[in-house]
Amino acid sequence: MMYSPSPTSNSSIVLNGSALGEQLPQQIFIRREVIPPYNDIIWRIEYGAVRTLTWSEDGTFITLGYWGLGDLIGYPLSKVKPYQIECLTGVEVSIVPPHLWHQDINALLSHIQQTEDLLSIVHQKPISLRLWQFLVWLSEKFGRDVDKGKLIDLNVTHQDIAEVLNTTRVTVTRLLQQLEEEGTVLRHKRRIILRLPNKLMKNYSSAAC
Repeated sequence: MMYSPSPTSNSSIVLNGSALGEQLPQQIFIRREVIPPYNDIIWRIEYGAVRTLTWSEDGTFITLGYWGLGDLIGYPLSKVKPYQIECLTGVEVSIVPPHLWHQDINALLSHIQQTEDLLSIVHQKPISLRLWQFLVWLSEKFGRDVDKGKLIDLNVTHQDIAEVLNTTRVTVTRLLQQLEEEGTVLRHKRRIILRLPNKLMKNYSSAAC
C-alpha cells in the first residue's frame, strides 16, 4: 500500500472532548486506510490499532511500530522517509495541534519507550526467541484475558509478523506451528492466544535464550 497524501472519502471528522482540556477534532478511518502524515500534526489514537512503516528501495516493507489506545503517532515523531501510518482496524484519532504537544509528555515518552522495546526484540537471537518476545509484547499491548490464556486481540498475519521480525513468512508459520504443538499458543478465529500466565512469560523467554 503506497502513501496517500490526503484522507480518503471514507474518512470523517467529528469533535469530542480531550484529556488535554480542549475540544479536539477527531477523524475516523477504516481498516487498511492510510492516515496522512502531516508535518504539523500529531494524532492520538482514541480507538483501534495502527502500524507505522517504511519501505526500502526494492519495495520491502519495514515495520516501525504497532500503536493503540492513547498512543501518539505522526510524522513529527519520525525522520524516516517514506513514512506511512496504516490502520489495522477501524480507527478513531484526535488531531493534536503543536501548541498542545507539551501537555502530553507521558504519551511522548511512551512512544520512545515502545520504539526501543520493539527495536530490542527485533535484534534477539535465535529467531524463535524473537518471535516469542514479540508475541508477548503484542499480548501486553493488545491482549485481553480469556479462559485459555491471553488473547492478542489484533488480526496480525504471518506476513505482518515476518516484516516486523526481519524474517520470512515461511519461518514465522513454522515456528508458530511448533508453539501450537507445544501447547504454548492456541488459535482462535485468526487470532493468537498465549497460554502462559503473565507472570511466567519472562521466565519462559529467559529459558529460551
